[in-house]
This record gives sequence, structure tokens and C-alpha cells, in this order.
Amino acid sequence: MSDAAPICPLCLRPIPPGVPQSLHHLTPKLRGGKGGPVVLMHHICHKEVHAALSEAELARSYNTPEALRAHPRLARFAAWVARRPPEFLSRVPGRRGRR
Repeated sequence: MSDAAPICPLCLRPIPPGVPQSLHHLTPKLRGGKGGPVVLMHHICHKEVHAALSEAELARSYNTPEALRAHPRLARFAAWVARRPPEFLSRVPGRRGRR
């Protein structure tokens, strides 16, 4: 049995115990994902996913960790946050470019 910290599927940094974290439903619960696969993420990474993408976009096109990392805004965010320590917290801006 390994004592290694889980790895965030967005930024690929470890998630040590005590660091703010949350479960992300790969398919949103309201879009048929209730009881479906979930991934453990840093809380800041999870907030960025939901700031960048709508529930419909998540269900339709971004329902895997690979697809999330390929999204342009999330790829930029992941590269930026990967240079921070795992316990790094910051306010996540709201939706950009949405009107």
C-alpha cells in the first residue's frame, strides 16, 4: 500500500493531506453523472474548471482529465498553477469572455 499523495488530474501536482481539495464529477450530476466517475482535485483547480466551462460543455466535450487539460484556458491555468506549491490558494476569477 502506497502512502503517496494523490495527483490532481488537472495540474498534475500532488494533493497532500490537509490541502483544500474536492471531488469533481467528470460528467456533471445534473447532466447524468450522478453515481458516475469522480476525480479528486485541488480546490483551486476544481473552481477553475467550473469558471471556464458550463455544465453542458463539461458533459458534452470535457468529461475526461485529458480533455480538461487540453482546453486552452485550463491548459494555461495548469501551467501557471504547477509552478506553485500544492497548498497554494488564490481567488479564481469568474467566467471570462462570456456574455
